[in-house]
Amino acid sequence: TPMDAYNHQEIEKKWQEVWAKTKPGRAVEKGSDPVYNLVMFPYPSAAGLHVGHVESFTAVDILTRYQRMNGKNVLFPIGYDAFGLPAENYAVKTGVHPAETTNNAIKSFHRQMQSLGLSFDWDREISTCEPSYYRWTQWMFLELYKKGLAYKKKAAVNWCEKDQTVLANEQVVNGKCERCGTAVVQKEMSQWFFGITKFADRLLNGLEHLDWPDKIKAMQRNWIGKSEGAEISFVSGKETITVFTTRPDTLSGVTYVVLAPEHALVDALTTPAQKKEMDAYRLAAKGKSELERTQLEKDKSGVFTGSFAVHPVTGEQVQVWVSDYVITTYGTGAVMGVPAEDERDAAFAAKYKLEVRPVDASVVLPAFKTVTKYRLRDWLVSRQRYWGAPIPVVYDPEGNHHPVKEEHLPLILPTDVDYLPKGTSPIGSSKSYVELAEKLYGKGWRFETDTMDTFVDSSWYYLRYCDPANDATFADKKKLDYWAPVDLCVGGAEHAVLHLLYVRFFAFALHDAGYLPFEEPFTALRNQGMILGPDGEKMSKSKGNVVNPDDVVAEYGADSLRLYEMFMGPLEDMKPWDTKGIVGVRRFLDKVMKLSERVVDGENNPSLARAVHKAVKAVMADIPALRFNTAIAQMMTAANALQGSERIPRDTYAMFVRILAPFAPHAGEELWAQLGNKESVFSAGWPTFDEALATDDAAQIAVQVNGKLRGTISVDLKAESAAAKEAAAAEPNVAKHLEGKKVLKVVYVPGRLVNFVVQE
Repeated sequence: TPMDAYNHQEIEKKWQEVWAKTKPGRAVEKGSDPVYNLVMFPYPSAAGLHVGHVESFTAVDILTRYQRMNGKNVLFPIGYDAFGLPAENYAVKTGVHPAETTNNAIKSFHRQMQSLGLSFDWDREISTCEPSYYRWTQWMFLELYKKGLAYKKKAAVNWCEKDQTVLANEQVVNGKCERCGTAVVQKEMSQWFFGITKFADRLLNGLEHLDWPDKIKAMQRNWIGKSEGAEISFVSGKETITVFTTRPDTLSGVTYVVLAPEHALVDALTTPAQKKEMDAYRLAAKGKSELERTQLEKDKSGVFTGSFAVHPVTGEQVQVWVSDYVITTYGTGAVMGVPAEDERDAAFAAKYKLEVRPVDASVVLPAFKTVTKYRLRDWLVSRQRYWGAPIPVVYDPEGNHHPVKEEHLPLILPTDVDYLPKGTSPIGSSKSYVELAEKLYGKGWRFETDTMDTFVDSSWYYLRYCDPANDATFADKKKLDYWAPVDLCVGGAEHAVLHLLYVRFFAFALHDAGYLPFEEPFTALRNQGMILGPDGEKMSKSKGNVVNPDDVVAEYGADSLRLYEMFMGPLEDMKPWDTKGIVGVRRFLDKVMKLSERVVDGENNPSLARAVHKAVKAVMADIPALRFNTAIAQMMTAANALQGSERIPRDTYAMFVRILAPFAPHAGEELWAQLGNKESVFSAGWPTFDEALATDDAAQIAVQVNGKLRGTISVDLKAESAAAKEAAAAEPNVAKHLEGKKVLKVVYVPGRLVNFVVQE
């Protein structure tokens, strides 16, 4: 069979052993032109590496190898986002400690990534669940604490009943836990928060200058949700209700005021007659998610407080209501009802038979203070789960919190715990933890038992890669200045307002504290599209449509898998897996390997040289733009040209091997060695092309009649204009449209088009 052209298992193993010794990915701080390429690090699940990981990792590996061949000093690191719920849930089920599950998963991820020929700097591998890493996660918590950016407060928080923990707003998707899909409820709890809202304006303005996908920027802008408006006071007895509105010009149309069920004034304004109904309503509101409460199409409900407030312009009495479509955390938690102008207010007024009053433009409005509000809330970081970084806070016997002393870091996660989630952190069940606190801080002192959200770990990992073994600080300033910020980050679009917002917040905060010379962590960002199962559905174990990279590597080879995933379509598109496609790229590789048998010395073949120079030029334009599918198509065209000749000049073939190598590194090294080279193909550098050879002699040009496309012809670029016009007029469809018409003039744009202007 044609697949015997090369034994991929033998060849790939051979070169991986060579690379393990020579460490081609090793990055050292030298030279003045460093590049930092990052792939979002994977969560090491027991299921192993996914073809989606292969897609982003291969894309950045090709770019990295190409940049190194062009003399750049590239940092391309990898690590593991290793804390989190799946390992802990597995421990609850089986009793296996999460550290054991995680370490086994990391070993297999490491093996799988190496089997793909990825040129990471393996010496910089980090894992967020190692004390040497989370010591600095805890140190960063303390830095934020010192600056007043980490604080504890009692608040209504998102609670997931299944995972038995609170969630950040960003982790609630359509009212459900983004991890397990359980409906999220509101619960009053005292929790730790990070003050991300202090940075709202900077997070918004910073987006202007980032080379990020528009979709991601739009999602962040929308999430931060800046709105300009006015605060207006309505007086009700002894109390003053302050409402926020983006439309103060509609004040004359206000017929009622609405408070959120959680508003501080509800108790004071509810009359005894309304109390029973109000209590029941507020209790029901607690069980609803923010999404359920605010959806436009949902039926609005509410309860009249029994109180009235004075309209600030007309002096009339307007009713004060409570409704769960008003959210405490947005604006002031109170809004004015203008049923003539707002569809939600109109639906509410219709249901409760409240007056609808048109806005009167002649009413003179009082002067308002303009205020700015944001949708963004502070980031809730406490988790009532075990497998995470312990929060470095200690409570005195009176219950006041204090930062753990820096010399006591890392505060190690205890192992004597019962993992069963009971709504409080499992660490609370550790005897050793209780004893340690008293030993270090005195009788009656106790550690915080909540752990940190895993998104805290991933908010700064790119900094640790710059100096992963440092015990004295999270990274040496000189190394940070040399590598960071990241030039290009590639990862999934699902992190738009989670990882990608948090990582920016951390960089701003560390910049302000004097640790980073830059504010934005990732200069450029690209998203890879999802790879769907062969059935066009999202891959999932339950659907049985998961493609395991190991199986593909065993059967077709890592180079075939790399080429196939890059050839499926544009990097950012969603694309279904198709095994026929992988057979096709494997045949291409076989063809290229076989061509080596036709290599001859000392000959020149201008048409083959032209095909390869053209490919070099095209691939050079495509790789930096991450257009890998078109780059591979160009190489396939060149390989077809080479196949058409019985004799292939050595330098032409060698040039082709060098441009194939970043895509198919094992085949590249093998063919390069077969050509008699002692050093690696990647030290050979990127080939330079000759512009005269790389430029087409012939071009496809459009032929128009009165500006309408009527055909295309192939014209020699050196052709005289008369010859081009003659060829255009002879094209059958064009000739048909010119028949019997008077040609007024002929416009020729060399290499582009011929247009016949005729009398209609």
